[in-house]
Amino acid sequence: MEERKESDVSVKGHFLDLESYPRKAHFDYFRSLAYPYVSVTVNVDVTELVRYCKERDASFYLMFMHAAALAADAVPELRRRIHEEGIVEYEECPTSHIELLENGTYVYCTLHHHLANADYLSYAREEQRKAREQEELKEDEDVESMYFISTMPWLSYTSLTQPVAGGDESNPRITWGKYEADANGRLRMPLSILVHHGLVDGVHLAAFYKNVEEEMQKMVNG
Repeated sequence: MEERKESDVSVKGHFLDLESYPRKAHFDYFRSLAYPYVSVTVNVDVTELVRYCKERDASFYLMFMHAAALAADAVPELRRRIHEEGIVEYEECPTSHIELLENGTYVYCTLHHHLANADYLSYAREEQRKAREQEELKEDEDVESMYFISTMPWLSYTSLTQPVAGGDESNPRITWGKYEADANGRLRMPLSILVHHGLVDGVHLAAFYKNVEEEMQKMVNG
């Protein structure tokens, strides 16, 4: 494998050897499509995490973002991005989400997530504060490596179509909505992920959702 040059990327990553890449044919095929993306929405059970956050006056939004980012990073395919004619795999990928401003607009906020929960929460709150002081809508790091995070807390939806620039843009987009009680009183929340099908298959998406459940359980169990 060829190592990326320091000047090419602000976070650590390496190029895959496409000659030995088992999905090379799939990669080439999906890159040829006008819309090479696949998206899925699953209602995940967040009952225990919501209870955990309320008991500790912790931000469910930040805690779930932490869980989702760790879950994504545990799937190598979700850390891969198309770069020119190759594929780079990052060691870890930060999140980029929006922070709403009082004037009705928003700015981007970047977070790294390989931290213990308590450390992550205090760090994330400080980054949110600093992001709200920005006057420009800009990313502060290498955009290619990021997971794009968004939420729709007003709606418990069943499907979601997300905007993408098209072509080789390959940042996973992770979105969630409003949680509501089901017939058994369990809190269910729609969680969507959109990926470039040239890099990611259904089995990798299933692994992501399984990891989300496990990360939430780890948080609740302390």
